[in-house]
Amino acid sequence: MKRKVIQIMCCWLAATGFAPAQKAEALMEKAVAAYEKSGGISAHFVANIRGESQHVSESMEGTIRMKGDQFVLFTPDVHTWYDGTTQWTYVVRTEEVNITRPSGEELQFTNPMTLLRTWKKGFKAAHTGESTTGEGKMADDVSLSARGNQDVETVELQLDRATALPVRMTVTMKNKLRSVIRISRMQTGLNPPDGTFTFPAADYPNAEIVDLRE
Repeated sequence: MKRKVIQIMCCWLAATGFAPAQKAEALMEKAVAAYEKSGGISAHFVANIRGESQHVSESMEGTIRMKGDQFVLFTPDVHTWYDGTTQWTYVVRTEEVNITRPSGEELQFTNPMTLLRTWKKGFKAAHTGESTTGEGKMADDVSLSARGNQDVETVELQLDRATALPVRMTVTMKNKLRSVIRISRMQTGLNPPDGTFTFPAADYPNAEIVDLRE
């Protein structure tokens, strides 16, 4: 009798815990592999940011180009370049460029797509079901929960089953600030040169440089 109870418990754990975790990890590994093989990605996105305690409610559109750890991110208000070590953030309104060396957590907030390569370091994954993308394609849903105390608490991913890449990301911060990012018009195989990801000073002759690196 005791053996049967143990067997039932093992089956229940497999159905409710271990199996979703294993499937989620396999999906994340597939997403990472797809990104590594992409040869660089360019995409358009729409982000909706909400935070009741912060009295924040805003939406924005932008574009992003990525290759490896590097990215360049354009929104109407801010332009950001990251070359894998140094980040340049240009504020359109003030024409000010802040130069920093962001931490891993800071990068996750600026560009949640960086989680594709680093999620294992601070998150555990669970498969939460299947869904349909805005374009009517089948997708798998994966939830990433932070291990320990981090600024990013959870990340919910909708992974396009055909490409294995994210088409929607919902990021919830520890302070409950929530960002929903929908990705569209994605192109791969662009292989942009490394210079794409450094601040082009000649294009911003009036910019005030503020070096915040320590």
